[in-house]
Order: sequence, then structure tokens, then C-alpha cells
Amino acid sequence: MWNQPIRLGVLASAAAVLLAVASGDAIPTKGSQARIPVSRESQKEVAITVYNGDLGLVKDTREVKLPEGTQEIMFMDVAAQIDPTSVHLKSLDQAAGLRILEQNYEYDLLNPKKLMDKYIGKGVKLMTTDGGLIDAVLLSNNGGPIYQIDGQIHVGHPGRLILPDVPGGLMAKPTLVWLMQNGLAAPQRVEASYLTRGITWKADYVIVIDSADSRGDLSGWVTIDNRSGATYEQAVLKLVAGDLHRAPSDAELHGALRALASVAPALPSGFKEESFFEYHLYALQGRTTVKDNQTKQISLLDAAGIPIRKEFQYIGSPQYYRNQYSTSVSNQKVGVFLEIANSESNHLGIPLPKGVVRVYKADRDGSLQLVGEDRIDHTPKDENVKIKMGEAFDVVGERTQRDWRKVASRVYEAEWEIQLRNHKQEPVDITILEPVPGDWQVLKSTHPYEKLEAHTLKYRVAVPKDGKTTVTYRVRMTW
Repeated sequence: MWNQPIRLGVLASAAAVLLAVASGDAIPTKGSQARIPVSRESQKEVAITVYNGDLGLVKDTREVKLPEGTQEIMFMDVAAQIDPTSVHLKSLDQAAGLRILEQNYEYDLLNPKKLMDKYIGKGVKLMTTDGGLIDAVLLSNNGGPIYQIDGQIHVGHPGRLILPDVPGGLMAKPTLVWLMQNGLAAPQRVEASYLTRGITWKADYVIVIDSADSRGDLSGWVTIDNRSGATYEQAVLKLVAGDLHRAPSDAELHGALRALASVAPALPSGFKEESFFEYHLYALQGRTTVKDNQTKQISLLDAAGIPIRKEFQYIGSPQYYRNQYSTSVSNQKVGVFLEIANSESNHLGIPLPKGVVRVYKADRDGSLQLVGEDRIDHTPKDENVKIKMGEAFDVVGERTQRDWRKVASRVYEAEWEIQLRNHKQEPVDITILEPVPGDWQVLKSTHPYEKLEAHTLKYRVAVPKDGKTTVTYRVRMTW
């Protein structure tokens, strides 16, 4: 029973399956006509446009030679996270007359369990350890194979399972399958475009400030994270910065994205920037390879000697004006901010994608130390970038409510004293921002003030080194 001769036809069929899987060719399936494989080896060009929100647009151009008439085409090596509803195919040869009759995305990938599940209840071959073949029926594959051999039930088997072919519906890789009608027998180039999840990009910035905190060198980096399930060899890379709205159904967007402009001013690095619809597009000059499961960084910009304005801010709260306080609000933190004008005169003047800004400064030994980081939003040119560094250690504030009373129905008055103390060895200027609620007016004040907006009272005061400054004001509020 265990020494039956090896059936060469069965082994040849299994070898053909393994060879097809390894080479990326069409897998022979039982009862199906041969499909024409179009693999990445025929790829002539690939371009990817990556958006901020886990979205990429892929344009994949390959050269194929198809027979005239109707046949099935297997477009292989596409992204595993492709949105099948977004796929668009066209021939770049106008005389081709290429027409898609039916489209399928096949992602039921080949693995041992799925392959065996397809043969439950069917006859299979088992190769024994001495090379013999026996007939069996695969009864179950739930937690392990169960066979029926010569009327007996076997849980598992020391031999090796051999299957005659791959059942229909299983693929070695995620594949687009088209039923196509072709009118050109000569080689032609076809372009498939589609949207895919799993690929993102972000911007990161580094600023190194000088000893006076008045100038700095800015560098920007693009970080691309590819988890889409495909590798893009020598790709044309473009990045879109902006808040792109997508329909809840993930409807097709590639038609609106096809009209990319070409003229743009050059960034200091390898990118060109251009306005595109209500977004900004950054095109890498040259090509790059983005591998699957790879994080890649590319230089975005470099600018040296940028003027920087350092600001200390002491910010109040609206609740201070609605209640009576018997004790001082002491040791309130004073925030530290850096502000940069995104202008050409500051060696910038380009739209900056949103991202994280990290600021470094050299200590007395010349070693760079991190002094703060913040996240900025998309910033157009000629707008200011404000970076919160943290809270000042040697500058503190204290506020005391000197008076609070009800003048009439819905009319109140409050008097506040703000004391700012500076323990640094140099004077500092501090901006006081008081969010006053209701309809208000200042009745008296020890310092000049500005009504910055409807509910913000602003002071800018100087505090001497190792000294203090006291600001007192009285405000009447109606609400």
C-alpha cells in the first residue's frame, strides 16, 4: 500500500504550480483558460503622489503585447491596500482600441491553509517517506488535516500532501484581473492608476538657534512611510500638502488629480513647489525608490540665518473675572515662544507643510541641546510661524484681585494687580494677554494697553534683570 510507484504527471503538475508562483506567471487553475500575466518586469514608469492622510495615488505604466480579441489580463504586483473602485486603465497608444469589459481585484492569496481548504471532501495524493504515493480524501483542515485512507480515518499523516492543481480564486499576490477587448496586436504601453491606503508622509523641521536667540538655521525633512504592500522602483514622487476631504465611500478621486501643473519655483533642495487647486504640491526632482515596509527621509529645504523673535507671554483666564478671590494666584508660568516670518526676506517665502518643529541650541561646551518642540499647521508664505518652546524657569507671574463688586444688574467691576518677576541676568519684555469676558472697558490702568480683539486685553511691559514690574488695572464688564 505504501510502495506504489510515483506518478510523474502529478509531480509535474505540482512543479508547474511552484514554478509559476516563484516566477510571478499565471497560476494554472483547473477548468480555467490561461490568463496573460503583466508583472512588474514589464514596468516602464511609476509615479506616486502621496497625501497627508494615509493616501497615495499610483500611476503604473507597463509595456504589453496582447493578442487581438478578448482575453483575461492579470495586472500583478499592485499595492495590497489598493482601493479597487478607484482603478483606471488606459492605453497610451491612441490606435490601440483597448476596452475593459470586466474588472476584478483578486486578493484571496495563496497559502497552505487556504489551498487545503479548497480540497476538503476531495481526493488528494500523499507521498510517503519512501517516495510512494497513496490515495486519500481530505475530510477536514480545522486545526490540522484529517484524511480518509482505505476506509480508515487518519488524523495527520507523516507524508507530504500533493495536490494536482491550484483551485480557481487563489492568487500568489494581490492582482487586478481584467477581461479586455484589444484591437492592437503590436506592443503598447498601458497606464493603470489607482488609490491606495498605507502610504503617508509628514514634514519635520529642525531649527538651531544662536546664543542670542535672535537667528537660526532651519532645515526641513520629508518622511515617507510605505505600508501599502508594494514597492515603487525609481518612481516619480510628488507630495500634496493640505487637508483633502474624502467622501465616506472612498469614491474615485484620480480624475480630479490628473491635471498636475508643471511650472514651479525651485526649493533650495531637490523639490519644486507649486500651487495645486487649494493645496500645495511638492515634486521631487529626479526619481527615488520607495520600498514596501520602508521609512524614507528626503531633504525638503534648508535656510540659514533666519531672523527669530523670542517672546514671553503671560496669559490669564476668563474665569478670573466672574468670581471673587480671597488669595493671590501665585507662581503662574510664563510661556516662551519663538516666531519666524515665512517671507523671502527671511530666506523662506514658501508654503510650509504641517509638521513637528524641534529647536536646538548649543550649550557652553558647544553641544546641541533640545530646548523645545511644537507642531505647526500648514503655513502659507508671508505668514508667521509661532513655536511654543515651553515655560520660563526664571520668569514668573502672580496676580491678585484687589477689588470685585457688582455695580448693577449684570454689571460688574474687577481690579487686578499683576506682578512679573525676572530672575534672569538680562531684562525681558513680557506680553500680558487678559481674556476679558462680556462687554468691557478699562476704567484705569498703570500701563498703556491695547484692545487686541473683542475679548482680549494686551499689555507689553519691560521687566528689569533681577527685578519686577507691577501692572494694575480696573475693568467694568457687562453681560
